Amino acid sequence: MNKVRTMEELPLSGFHFKMFAYASGSTFIDGYIIGIIAVALSAMQSQFDLSLTMMGLIGMATLAGMFAGGTIGGYLTDLIGRKKMFLIDMLIMAIVSILQFFINDPIQLVILRFILGVAIGADYPIAGALMAEFSPKKNRGSLLGGLNGLWYVGYAISYLVGFLLLSVGDTSWRWMLLSSAIPVILMLVARLNMPESPLWLASKGRQKEAKAIVRKIFGDHVIMSNEPETKEKTTFLEMFRNGYGKWIFFVSAFWSLQVIPTFGIGTYIPEILAQFGFANGTREYLGSAVINIVYLVGLLPALYLIEKFGRRPTLIVPFLVSAISLFVLGATSGLNTSFVFILVLFIIYGTFNTAMGAHDWIYPNELFPTHIRGTAMGFITGVTRIASAIGTFFFPFILENYGLAATLYICGALFFIGFLISLFMAPETKNMSLTQTSSINKSGNKRQDSFASKKYIN
Repeated sequence: MNKVRTMEELPLSGFHFKMFAYASGSTFIDGYIIGIIAVALSAMQSQFDLSLTMMGLIGMATLAGMFAGGTIGGYLTDLIGRKKMFLIDMLIMAIVSILQFFINDPIQLVILRFILGVAIGADYPIAGALMAEFSPKKNRGSLLGGLNGLWYVGYAISYLVGFLLLSVGDTSWRWMLLSSAIPVILMLVARLNMPESPLWLASKGRQKEAKAIVRKIFGDHVIMSNEPETKEKTTFLEMFRNGYGKWIFFVSAFWSLQVIPTFGIGTYIPEILAQFGFANGTREYLGSAVINIVYLVGLLPALYLIEKFGRRPTLIVPFLVSAISLFVLGATSGLNTSFVFILVLFIIYGTFNTAMGAHDWIYPNELFPTHIRGTAMGFITGVTRIASAIGTFFFPFILENYGLAATLYICGALFFIGFLISLFMAPETKNMSLTQTSSINKSGNKRQDSFASKKYIN
């Protein structure tokens, strides 16, 4: 007779990788849409004679939209369902991506990029919630963390596509912007066949539908959970109540402190390398290639270590190492340092930065219960996108007025603050069920959850 198991106790299967593909489409498309605008803007400049202000508005419109989309979309996905919002988002993205081809005025593009940002921002909390709610607990960290890596894939591919389309001529930028419709439409069609989250259905009192989905996917000997979801009302302010406000602060803080230096350094790496004395005709391509390759390569060991050693050490140590790397880079910026030495320090920084970046998806999807998981993830995503936009905007000003050393010291200091916050606040959620991870904020439950997690590990 087959033993009855929960969804979280199952081994990894083809179904889990299929869900990963559905969810990772969100981060891939985000990276692609943000990357392609950088190449398109350079091609648009000659046709529209864009001012610096207009270029800044176009560049920041998507990030501003993500704040609105994350805040509203996360709440809606907890209210009306994961799958429904997933499809609505993709449909909006497809329509807007196509409309970009026909613009006649830069302001039109600002509006369309803002709408794209709203849809992308809404897609983030849906992707994370779905992946978390279908993942085995022993692999949940690596599956959630892996979503972050697809952002860099999308970003890198957008530059390649943009480079290839430059040969089209004066209208190349239109085709670049239109190109985002291809992955969006493919993802929309693929998501038509995906299931709704059983945990979300159960949290809305739709137990019968939830059990039917579990049976259809996994068979008769798999149940949803040993700790069944109870019907809960979704309210926006719930994420600040019952101790969850602490996690809102923790995740918003460490995620913002991670992305502000990352976006700034990643965006202006050519200028940084030039100030190190490595200015030549290929520096921008070399710098961008190194940073993006390192991010992808560094992700793989991070995903393994997250499951082996836990969430806390793989967040705390990378923050510290990244801070030290930038402090050393700042200290050597005025010296005649070899290219290899600088490159090695950037590789160390990039590798460990990737490890902490994986937690941007893990913690917000583990620390909140099903009925507010999307709401919390969406709100936090919005906060971090505003933080990254502000940081990217001020980075060149700081670099120009205070110099390379001071800029790197500031970035290192932000990472060090992230290290301190993580050291004092980061919980350990390794091998816990989602019910346990979303309960550790409640007073008196820590010891109980510790014993429970040992039981589940055994």
